Amino acid sequence: MQATRLTLMCHARTVAQKLASFPTNEPLEFYGQWAKGSRSGQFEETPRLLCGPELRTQQTAELFGSDVEIIAALRDCDFGRWRGARINDLQKSEPEALQAWLDDPTSAPHGGESVAQLTVRVAQWLKSLEATPGHFLAITHPFVIHAALTQVLQAKAFNLIDVEPLSAIELRFTGRWRLRLLEGVI
Repeated sequence: MQATRLTLMCHARTVAQKLASFPTNEPLEFYGQWAKGSRSGQFEETPRLLCGPELRTQQTAELFGSDVEIIAALRDCDFGRWRGARINDLQKSEPEALQAWLDDPTSAPHGGESVAQLTVRVAQWLKSLEATPGHFLAITHPFVIHAALTQVLQAKAFNLIDVEPLSAIELRFTGRWRLRLLEGVI
Protein backbone atom coordinates (compact mmCIF):
# COMPACT_ATOMS: atom_id res chain seq x y z
CA MET A 1 0.00 0.00 0.00
CA GLN A 2 1.37 3.37 -1.02
CA ALA A 3 1.27 6.05 1.69
CA THR A 4 -0.61 9.32 1.76
CA ARG A 5 1.66 12.00 3.16
CA LEU A 6 0.03 15.21 4.32
CA THR A 7 2.11 18.15 5.45
CA LEU A 8 -0.09 20.75 7.13
CA MET A 9 1.46 24.19 7.28
CA CYS A 10 0.08 27.27 8.92
CA HIS A 11 0.03 30.39 6.76
CA ALA A 12 2.57 33.11 7.49
CA ARG A 13 1.78 35.74 10.11
CA THR A 14 -0.88 38.38 9.63
CA VAL A 15 -1.56 41.60 11.49
CA ALA A 16 -4.72 39.99 12.96
CA GLN A 17 -2.59 37.27 14.57
CA LYS A 18 -0.17 39.86 15.89
CA LEU A 19 -3.08 41.80 17.45
CA ALA A 20 -4.81 38.67 18.81
CA SER A 21 -7.86 39.36 16.66
CA PHE A 22 -10.22 36.99 14.92
CA PRO A 23 -9.18 36.92 11.26
CA THR A 24 -10.75 38.63 8.28
CA ASN A 25 -9.49 38.00 4.75
CA GLU A 26 -6.34 39.97 5.52
CA PRO A 27 -3.04 39.67 3.63
CA LEU A 28 0.21 38.46 5.14
CA GLU A 29 2.09 40.93 7.30
CA PHE A 30 5.31 40.88 5.23
CA TYR A 31 3.98 39.57 1.91
CA GLY A 32 5.99 41.87 -0.37
CA GLN A 33 9.29 40.90 1.28
CA TRP A 34 9.24 37.25 0.15
CA ALA A 35 10.01 35.95 -3.33
CA LYS A 36 7.35 33.82 -4.97
CA GLY A 37 8.57 30.23 -5.26
CA SER A 38 11.41 30.89 -2.80
CA ARG A 39 10.56 27.76 -0.80
CA SER A 40 9.76 25.51 -3.76
CA GLY A 41 12.88 23.37 -3.25
CA GLN A 42 12.13 22.64 0.39
CA PHE A 43 10.93 19.09 -0.23
CA GLU A 44 12.81 16.24 -1.96
CA GLU A 45 9.89 15.56 -4.25
CA THR A 46 7.46 18.29 -5.21
CA PRO A 47 4.25 17.83 -3.21
CA ARG A 48 0.81 18.57 -4.55
CA LEU A 49 0.18 22.10 -3.27
CA LEU A 50 -3.19 22.83 -1.65
CA CYS A 51 -4.50 25.84 0.25
CA GLY A 52 -7.62 27.41 1.68
CA PRO A 53 -9.44 30.12 -0.29
CA GLU A 54 -8.31 33.06 1.88
CA LEU A 55 -5.75 35.59 0.69
CA ARG A 56 -3.28 34.74 3.48
CA THR A 57 -3.17 31.03 2.58
CA GLN A 58 -2.85 31.76 -1.13
CA GLN A 59 -0.02 34.22 -0.53
CA THR A 60 1.81 31.69 1.65
CA ALA A 61 1.27 28.93 -0.93
CA GLU A 62 2.90 31.15 -3.59
CA LEU A 63 6.16 30.77 -1.67
CA PHE A 64 6.10 27.05 -2.53
CA GLY A 65 4.98 27.23 -6.15
CA SER A 66 2.44 28.50 -8.64
CA ASP A 67 0.43 25.31 -9.21
CA VAL A 68 -1.89 25.66 -6.22
CA GLU A 69 -5.24 23.93 -5.79
CA ILE A 70 -7.73 25.83 -3.62
CA ILE A 71 -9.64 23.46 -1.33
CA ALA A 72 -12.83 24.75 0.31
CA ALA A 73 -12.45 22.31 3.22
CA LEU A 74 -9.19 24.08 4.18
CA ARG A 75 -10.95 27.41 4.73
CA ASP A 76 -10.68 29.01 8.13
CA CYS A 77 -13.36 28.63 10.75
CA ASP A 78 -16.26 31.02 10.19
CA PHE A 79 -16.14 33.33 13.21
CA GLY A 80 -19.35 35.13 12.28
CA ARG A 81 -19.78 38.55 13.86
CA TRP A 82 -16.46 38.15 15.72
CA ARG A 83 -14.49 38.57 12.46
CA GLY A 84 -11.91 41.28 13.10
CA ALA A 85 -12.71 41.52 16.83
CA ARG A 86 -9.85 41.50 19.32
CA ILE A 87 -9.99 38.73 21.90
CA ASN A 88 -9.23 41.23 24.70
CA ASP A 89 -12.26 43.29 23.66
CA LEU A 90 -14.50 40.21 23.67
CA GLN A 91 -13.25 39.30 27.15
CA LYS A 92 -14.67 42.64 28.30
CA SER A 93 -17.82 42.91 26.15
CA GLU A 94 -18.91 39.25 25.87
CA PRO A 95 -17.05 37.27 28.54
CA GLU A 96 -19.76 34.63 28.98
CA ALA A 97 -20.14 34.05 25.23
CA LEU A 98 -16.36 33.81 24.75
CA GLN A 99 -16.03 31.37 27.65
CA ALA A 100 -18.94 29.26 26.36
CA TRP A 101 -17.24 29.09 22.96
CA LEU A 102 -13.93 28.05 24.55
CA ASP A 103 -15.56 25.42 26.79
CA ASP A 104 -18.17 23.91 24.47
CA PRO A 105 -17.09 22.78 20.98
CA THR A 106 -20.74 22.84 19.81
CA SER A 107 -21.16 26.49 20.81
CA ALA A 108 -21.15 29.24 18.18
CA PRO A 109 -22.21 32.44 19.98
CA HIS A 110 -20.66 34.49 17.16
CA GLY A 111 -23.22 33.11 14.69
CA GLY A 112 -20.64 31.34 12.56
CA GLU A 113 -19.21 27.84 12.60
CA SER A 114 -18.70 25.87 15.82
CA VAL A 115 -15.49 23.98 16.53
CA ALA A 116 -17.51 20.76 16.25
CA GLN A 117 -18.73 21.74 12.76
CA LEU A 118 -15.19 22.66 11.73
CA THR A 119 -13.90 19.32 13.03
CA VAL A 120 -16.52 17.39 11.02
CA ARG A 121 -15.58 19.32 7.86
CA VAL A 122 -11.87 18.62 8.32
CA ALA A 123 -12.50 14.95 9.22
CA GLN A 124 -14.45 14.49 5.99
CA TRP A 125 -11.61 16.06 4.01
CA LEU A 126 -9.01 13.83 5.72
CA LYS A 127 -11.16 10.79 4.92
CA SER A 128 -11.21 11.81 1.26
CA LEU A 129 -7.39 11.80 1.20
CA GLU A 130 -7.02 8.27 2.58
CA ALA A 131 -7.37 6.64 -0.84
CA THR A 132 -5.10 9.14 -2.59
CA PRO A 133 -1.42 8.27 -2.28
CA GLY A 134 1.26 10.87 -2.67
CA HIS A 135 2.56 13.90 -0.83
CA PHE A 136 0.28 16.88 -0.21
CA LEU A 137 1.36 20.22 1.23
CA ALA A 138 -1.72 21.99 2.61
CA ILE A 139 -1.35 25.65 3.56
CA THR A 140 -4.16 26.42 5.97
CA HIS A 141 -5.11 28.00 9.30
CA PRO A 142 -4.42 27.25 12.96
CA PHE A 143 -8.02 26.16 13.58
CA VAL A 144 -8.00 23.75 10.64
CA ILE A 145 -4.71 22.27 11.88
CA HIS A 146 -6.19 21.96 15.39
CA ALA A 147 -9.17 20.11 13.94
CA ALA A 148 -6.97 17.76 11.87
CA LEU A 149 -4.76 16.96 14.85
CA THR A 150 -7.63 16.29 17.20
CA GLN A 151 -9.27 14.10 14.56
CA VAL A 152 -6.07 12.10 14.01
CA LEU A 153 -5.25 11.92 17.71
CA GLN A 154 -8.90 11.28 18.61
CA ALA A 155 -8.50 13.54 21.62
CA LYS A 156 -10.41 16.45 23.08
CA ALA A 157 -7.36 18.71 23.11
CA PHE A 158 -8.49 21.31 20.57
CA ASN A 159 -7.80 24.38 22.72
CA LEU A 160 -4.56 22.91 24.09
CA ILE A 161 -2.69 22.95 20.77
CA ASP A 162 -0.76 26.05 19.68
CA VAL A 163 -0.16 26.45 15.95
CA GLU A 164 2.42 29.11 15.16
CA PRO A 165 2.74 30.97 11.83
CA LEU A 166 4.61 28.92 9.22
CA SER A 167 4.70 25.90 11.53
CA ALA A 168 4.17 22.51 9.92
CA ILE A 169 3.27 18.96 10.87
CA GLU A 170 3.05 15.92 8.66
CA LEU A 171 0.34 13.28 8.65
CA ARG A 172 0.80 9.93 6.87
CA PHE A 173 -1.87 7.37 6.10
CA THR A 174 -0.78 3.73 5.74
CA GLY A 175 -3.85 1.99 7.07
CA ARG A 176 -4.08 4.51 9.92
CA TRP A 177 -3.10 8.16 10.28
CA ARG A 178 0.20 8.88 12.01
CA LEU A 179 1.54 12.23 13.16
CA ARG A 180 5.10 13.40 12.51
CA LEU A 181 6.43 16.69 13.83
CA LEU A 182 8.87 18.27 11.40
CA GLU A 183 12.21 19.70 12.38
CA GLY A 184 13.45 22.94 10.93
CA VAL A 185 11.06 23.09 7.99
CA ILE A 186 11.19 26.87 7.81
